[in-house]
Amino acid sequence: MLNHILDWARGDARPVPQDGTLRRAVAALLTEAARVDDSLDEPERERIQALLAWRFRLGPFEAAQLGTDAERASDGAVSWHALTHAIREHCDEPARIRIVEMLWDVILADGKVDDLEANLMRRVAALLFVSDADSGAARRRVLARNGAAAAANGDPE
Repeated sequence: MLNHILDWARGDARPVPQDGTLRRAVAALLTEAARVDDSLDEPERERIQALLAWRFRLGPFEAAQLGTDAERASDGAVSWHALTHAIREHCDEPARIRIVEMLWDVILADGKVDDLEANLMRRVAALLFVSDADSGAARRRVLARNGAAAAANGDPE
């Protein structure tokens, strides 16, 4: 709640579309980012739910339900092109960069980035029309915010 107030005070509070398309697309993309290394562990699941709650101003139950729905949906084939297209349709560039930052947050939840995750981030950032420089800056913000846990595990900058 405090984050929402701080966002509003900084002028960052943007209306979130009530259409569930954006919510589902972001939730599915976050889930795919967590699963790309063939595991979806509890820290990643909790991080996804916290990010969904923050971004879409959801309560804990709603965020958990959205996360669960995304997990079920990602058990089948998921089209990154369709997900990123839906996000591009609903978001301007700063919002897309924040979504890339959310993806980095999920990937770094376990404190490391493997090759598959790095590859995913390069491809998804490109599909969202987010530059490598902006994606790298988003990653650095996540590392700075979450401490040096990822760096301590040998994750190069």
